Amino acid sequence: MTITLNGTSLRLGQVQALQAIDLRVEAGERVAIIGPSGAGKSSLLNLIATAMAPSEGSIELLGEALWRLSARARQRLRTRIGLIHQAPPLPPRQRVVTAVLAGRLGQWGTLRGLLNLLHPSDIPGARKVLSGLGMADKLFAQCGQLSGGQLQRVGIARALYQQPEILLADEPVSAMDPVLAEHSLKTLNQYASDHGITLIASLHAVELALTHFPRVIGIRDGRVAFDRPAAEVARDMLDALYANEHLGSPQWPAPTPSLQIPRC
Repeated sequence: MTITLNGTSLRLGQVQALQAIDLRVEAGERVAIIGPSGAGKSSLLNLIATAMAPSEGSIELLGEALWRLSARARQRLRTRIGLIHQAPPLPPRQRVVTAVLAGRLGQWGTLRGLLNLLHPSDIPGARKVLSGLGMADKLFAQCGQLSGGQLQRVGIARALYQQPEILLADEPVSAMDPVLAEHSLKTLNQYASDHGITLIASLHAVELALTHFPRVIGIRDGRVAFDRPAAEVARDMLDALYANEHLGSPQWPAPTPSLQIPRC
């Protein structure tokens, strides 16, 4: 078992972000998390990423009881977890090659990490992951020169270069046009499948979740509403999951191979 949450809750101030989550994800699984805005999708990913401690319950990652570890051991565990942010925190003046190679800073010693800032140590490796995302031509561009969608692809490349055992993606394609979003998710899933990486991604676009991920988890009000194979996610489940989120919209469109929910 790669990830196990038992009765896991998270309270942020006065807000109950997650409530009694029971979740098990096997090594190599690819899972999409969907749900309305504010449902708790990002909070769940942050818990798994060790960015926050649960208020109640427990989390086990890669065979370790996460919050029973020492701070140093927890930091070592984090090097085995990749996180793709919706808005990657990349300094505007940082070059793309440096941003991608920074994916392995946690695995390198301090000296190599500092030298990499001045002289990129693995230009071919950075170019290879960027090429798969259609970004090889931006290898030496500054991050501040890129669009939001391009920055997201740099964030994906950085996580892939890290070669983690668990890969978490929080709305990784939200700033991309449909064609790029489709290609980027296909690349991400193919990499995870080829390397046996456990992949969990939160997505607003239900169509992308159902198309690219074998397992889909619906989150609403901080609770798991359903956890099913993508082929078993029915229209009534989606209606209940997004109830009252589209008050000004008509009924769901007739079933088609490409169901699309408007962005929340």
